[in-house]
Amino acid sequence: MRKRIHCEDEKAVSEACAVLKNGGVIVYPTDSLYGFGCDAKNEFAIQKINSIKGRIAPMSVLAPNKETASNWMNIPEHDKKNVLKKLGSKTTLITPVLDEVVSNSITGDKQTLGMRIPDHKFCQKLSQEYPNPITTTSVNRTGEEPMTNPEEIISEFGNEIDLIIEDGIIAGSGSTIYFFKEGDLKILRS
Repeated sequence: MRKRIHCEDEKAVSEACAVLKNGGVIVYPTDSLYGFGCDAKNEFAIQKINSIKGRIAPMSVLAPNKETASNWMNIPEHDKKNVLKKLGSKTTLITPVLDEVVSNSITGDKQTLGMRIPDHKFCQKLSQEYPNPITTTSVNRTGEEPMTNPEEIISEFGNEIDLIIEDGIIAGSGSTIYFFKEGDLKILRS
């Protein structure tokens, strides 16, 4: 691992953006858990996260705001208003998205993508500053509990990540996941 920095450091966002731009992997705080992040259009970086986690699966991304998330969605306009009401703190919304929003390797069936707008100042600044979507997936090996302590994360993943943005222990739980299908929202995880 090259570096660790606190989320309130004035250079935290620019350091994270530099790592993402160069195909690196960061660990960063959200309102619920720590997340692995990379440029969601960078196939090499996505493969690194899959290798770290020990799986290949769809990944969610940070959205800077509801307007951007709406522009990514490939659903009828009249459905967007209802769907966007669910998008907020500690929720992930999975909907069909337009081509080219992210790499196809992180989308689900029928070009679906999970989107989050975490209620954490660092995530908000990072997703507004960085030009591409950024992955957000829990910091753990597949099948294990998400890690909440920066020291333990560094001990476990320090040689596999490029930067950790710290914010102390985040003892939250995963977000509530909503899935949009044929005009309806279903809860996949609460």
